[in-house]
Amino acid sequence: MEYRRFGKTGHEVSAIGFGSWAIGGSWGEVDDEVSLRALHAAADAGVTLIDTADVYGDGRSERLIGRFLRERAGERFVVATKMGRSVPQLAANYNPEAFRRWVDGSRERLGVDRLDLVQLHCPPIEVYYRPDIFAALDELVADGSIAAYGVSVERVEEALKAIEYPGVASVQIIYNLVRQRPADRFLAEAARRDVGVLARVPLASGLLTGSLTRQTAFDPGDHRAFNRHGESFDVGETFAGLDYETGLELVEELRTLVPDGATLAQLALRWILMADEVTAAIPGAKTPDQARANAAAADMAPLPVVTMDRIRELYEKRAKPLVHQRW
Repeated sequence: MEYRRFGKTGHEVSAIGFGSWAIGGSWGEVDDEVSLRALHAAADAGVTLIDTADVYGDGRSERLIGRFLRERAGERFVVATKMGRSVPQLAANYNPEAFRRWVDGSRERLGVDRLDLVQLHCPPIEVYYRPDIFAALDELVADGSIAAYGVSVERVEEALKAIEYPGVASVQIIYNLVRQRPADRFLAEAARRDVGVLARVPLASGLLTGSLTRQTAFDPGDHRAFNRHGESFDVGETFAGLDYETGLELVEELRTLVPDGATLAQLALRWILMADEVTAAIPGAKTPDQARANAAAADMAPLPVVTMDRIRELYEKRAKPLVHQRW
């Protein structure tokens, strides 16, 4: 496993993290015991960064991670949680009283006195223009409730605005083979400001695993079934905003670039890690095998220039006209 410095948090974390949206139950049915084994498999493979949120399964994900932490007592993990999606998305709902309530809830579910990292969970854009909101987060750091804070964003513009605040330690942003815009400017600016970067939705909701087909049937509770057009939240969260048919066509072309002994998912994760400015990619895993396969991507050799050039060419041709300027 490769480890990278997590910006101004001061932590060294695994370059592949464990994304826990799926084990909260928003990707179809999950078994808590299998999810727990997946967490242990990731840890055994060297993963030290776990990403979660208070709304993943209405606290289910955090409670599972809390159990995992108790079972791995004595080992050090960095848990990044999120807050702010449990209320209507209005800037007025982001206030010191709400922050205290959300932070205390996460601390209880995770079983910790201080949260390693709390991220505002894709807040409305008005939040980024409210210094008082970020001052309230500074207070939580000062009183020891949280060690650091960051933001999870939908758009590059939000990320650039957020890192103007000196207290912002990290940004979580969608960055993958079919959403490459963060590399245009944001990654360099984040590095200049010593801000950690977590690449979320790294496999484009499973699209970049190569396992999905036109015949794939998704559980009704899976956002890939009910949010194809942004019915419940930003459409960019589902298949990274790329329409499903185009995504499947692009995947077929990407298959030819997979190195011997690797999978398409590992190629996609290794591509993200080619950017030194990225702290970690945080793919989800519902099973131990998925967790181990994700972690193995960090052990791959750097992708050759010809592969990187071809990926960029395919992005420019297939995905960029559909997603680049939207996010």
